[in-house]
Amino acid sequence: MIERQQTRPWLRRTVLALPLALLGAATLFSTPAAAQTAYPEKPIRIIVPFSAGGASDTLARLVGQKMQEAWGQPVVVENKPGAGGNIGADFVAKSDPDGYTLLLAAAGFMSVNPWVYPNLPYNPAEFTPLTLLVKAPLLLVVNPNLPVKDIKEFVAYVRANPGKVNVGNGGNGTAQHMGGVYLAGEADLNVAHVPYKGSAPATTDLLAGVTDAQFDNMVTLVPYVKQGKIKALAVSSKARSGALPDVPTIAETILPGFETGTWYGIVGPAGIPAPVADKISAELRRIVAMPEVKEKLAGMGLESDGMSGAQYGAFIKSELAKYEKIVKASGLKIQ
Repeated sequence: MIERQQTRPWLRRTVLALPLALLGAATLFSTPAAAQTAYPEKPIRIIVPFSAGGASDTLARLVGQKMQEAWGQPVVVENKPGAGGNIGADFVAKSDPDGYTLLLAAAGFMSVNPWVYPNLPYNPAEFTPLTLLVKAPLLLVVNPNLPVKDIKEFVAYVRANPGKVNVGNGGNGTAQHMGGVYLAGEADLNVAHVPYKGSAPATTDLLAGVTDAQFDNMVTLVPYVKQGKIKALAVSSKARSGALPDVPTIAETILPGFETGTWYGIVGPAGIPAPVADKISAELRRIVAMPEVKEKLAGMGLESDGMSGAQYGAFIKSELAKYEKIVKASGLKIQ
């Protein structure tokens, strides 16, 4: 009996080692299907969960064009707006994890929606993170018919007309929406938040005078500011933006230390094979580091980033923790 107990560990190690050795040998002759193919071998889709013409759509098309030029495969941008980004995000979450369906991820539905939608159909932390493309401040603008010329007059006007000033945003729970809630809370403003299915339709109504103001992405609003169709009052970053250097920050005018904004990145469904994910991530980081791309993004009020997939994954988790506190403080819930 004692002799059997002494030999059993050796036998166990041998039995366990055998299949592992066979597996190792097998991998010399076979690899996962995704690794065998020279990705990409067919068209790639980038799903934008907002309407065409907004900041996320513009960014996705710029990046997609560069990917297409580099890889020689069509890169198609598809807009799937609705529910503050949830419809498009859920579509990608349920797609095949082969690297051919990607998501233009935004701060709102990735870090805010989990705390405002009680039955969110996807988990932002379970996507395959590829890279954080850009960070962006928000811009507070008004329709020229609103009788204010700067942010101090805007604050005074809102306080004199509580609940009567309509502020459009890109959708319930988006970073633009939460940024507006945050600003209103910090500045003690009673405004009516008006959600749309993306920044583009929100801007259309602002231009038409349906809404009075908008707190949104610079890439969407700057062209209209430069055309004189809307009036820029302030930016939400700590420092002024190179896209509109004459527009002051909220921090330097009414709320010292105030800062908020949004960000955009690329993620895919959970389970994309590491070789494919790494290739996509490297290409995306190469694109946002290109001088001509950085210059174009800066002109739209976007700051190039280019985090690795691992860094981006950690960043998403930190953003989830941050917005949990902000949303709970606001009491916002969407059914």
